[in-house]
Amino acid sequence: MERCDVAVIGAGPAGASAAAWLARAGASVVLFEKAARGRDKSCGDGLTPRAVAELQRLGLDISRFHRIDGLRVQAGRTIREVRWPDGAFPPVGAVAPRAEFDAMVMQAAVDSGADLREHASAEPVVDEVTGRVVGVRAGQTEVRADLVVIASGAGSAAARLLGATRVSTSPFGLAIRAYAPSGRADDRYMEACLTVEGPDGRIVPGYGWVFPAGDGIVNIGVGALSTMRNFKDLNLNTMLDAYLAQVGESWQLGELTDRPKAWRLPMHVERRSGPGWVAVGDAAGLVNPFNGEGIDYALESGRHAAEAFLELPNIAPATYQAVLARDYDPFFATARRFAWVIGRPKLLRVLLGMALSTGFTMELVLDIMANLVDEQHPGLAGRLLDVGGKGLALADPLLVRA
Repeated sequence: MERCDVAVIGAGPAGASAAAWLARAGASVVLFEKAARGRDKSCGDGLTPRAVAELQRLGLDISRFHRIDGLRVQAGRTIREVRWPDGAFPPVGAVAPRAEFDAMVMQAAVDSGADLREHASAEPVVDEVTGRVVGVRAGQTEVRADLVVIASGAGSAAARLLGATRVSTSPFGLAIRAYAPSGRADDRYMEACLTVEGPDGRIVPGYGWVFPAGDGIVNIGVGALSTMRNFKDLNLNTMLDAYLAQVGESWQLGELTDRPKAWRLPMHVERRSGPGWVAVGDAAGLVNPFNGEGIDYALESGRHAAEAFLELPNIAPATYQAVLARDYDPFFATARRFAWVIGRPKLLRVLLGMALSTGFTMELVLDIMANLVDEQHPGLAGRLLDVGGKGLALADPLLVRA
């Protein structure tokens, strides 16, 4: 039986971030990854300025990836472009294919001193008497640890074992993406379409995207929220085909380079910590209901987990939970409530009309869609969301039933 300070299950952005910060501070870390460096994950591949800020904290150079200077939003015939603001976060984003991006963050963890075990499918070890997580088992190997970090993604076996499962009454998302050659692959704007039609011809609460990755390729996909009408009839492949037809000419798209891949986006889980363990990233439900984005929150939550352990190891789960409750939960709760509201097509049309009506309102949309709202830098968008969220909180029972 081996021994370490912290064992991490999953070496995606959340797990690798936690491992890197812990190892840099002198903690002994074993990082388990069921695949290997360079494995792909279904994702839009977009890095927001918030994600870039966290990567800069880690000292990682993202110049190899295609630079993005802002967001282009389309709703019906209205198209508006907004550049990243120069404020709390660096005014730069990027599109980074996940196979390359994840390999880079994993290598950062290794270079920091973490012990990476590839092709190792791991599960937490729970003491039958105390109920405390005391380590990790991978095949015939067992590693005891003071803290176990669950970073194996949404709905993973490790997350389910510890109760990090989706809250059944909360909204969730479904998304599908593919890669295609494009004559505009060097465009410097991420593009989001907020008027994608569902199976009944109504606008879907969600969006379609085209993220230029450079080198002649774009990442293109669509996502929808479970709050839409006829959600059970949703066919993501059909939606993607319709969106490809919608933007194919303007983006000069060629045939898809691979088979489209779909995934589920839980946005609220029952448990994010417990005796001897914490969940980070997607496993903790840290996905923005407004846009389905989670890379920045994954990187941040990994750092928060590391900081909680390094501060006081014996109460790390409680410290970490308190940080999430203070810095993330208010925004996410409001976003989930708005997910119920925009599930009503008539309301969605009204809100879209207001959002894209002026350059000022578009800047607010940018702050929300690009994850630029946080507790330290709420800005006007954050304050408006706070007020709106408190009002919607009164209607929680009605929204859930609807």
